[in-house]
Amino acid sequence: MLGWRGASRYYHPDYREGFLLECAAVRRVREVFGLDNLKLMIPFCRTPDEGARVLETAAAAGLVRGQAGLEWYVMAEIPSNVLLADRFAELFDGFSIGSNDLTQLILGVDRDSARVAPLFDERNEAVKRACAMLIESAHRAGRTVGICGQAPSDYPEFAAFLVSLGIDSLSLAPDVLVSVRRQVAALEAARQPAAA
Repeated sequence: MLGWRGASRYYHPDYREGFLLECAAVRRVREVFGLDNLKLMIPFCRTPDEGARVLETAAAAGLVRGQAGLEWYVMAEIPSNVLLADRFAELFDGFSIGSNDLTQLILGVDRDSARVAPLFDERNEAVKRACAMLIESAHRAGRTVGICGQAPSDYPEFAAFLVSLGIDSLSLAPDVLVSVRRQVAALEAARQPAAA
């Protein structure tokens, strides 16, 4: 889980050619197939400097942030993404909270280990505070925040918590999409000021 993964691969000489192939595929999707609403997300980006290196490598392959509306997001799944959100916001157009990895790394719990898996809980106060910090910092910088972890699907109260913070989007499992969407609509309606 903590090895050679995510952003560090994209600019490394040992995988650079693979990343350039991925960039060519993205360009084909956007430029040939016309799906220019495709946004790109960098996972496991440990530092802003690392993010800049990935963007520089991608730009050399023709994927320039802002060009033809191209947006780059960063997966917020490492405590440094939360603590340095203002710096990451200078590089990226938005954030997507990866609640599974963020929970593992904040609590120091390997969710794949049967012995400590019961300690893994996205609803832990430290994880919730990290989500709140990230959303506040990102919004202050004019950036959007979504979540792609499992937590809003598993725990309706966690989805409600994120909505109360003003999160911009939730990724949900198909079997709870309708029920959580109704819950979010009710929460947002309750937050609206009464008509005069």
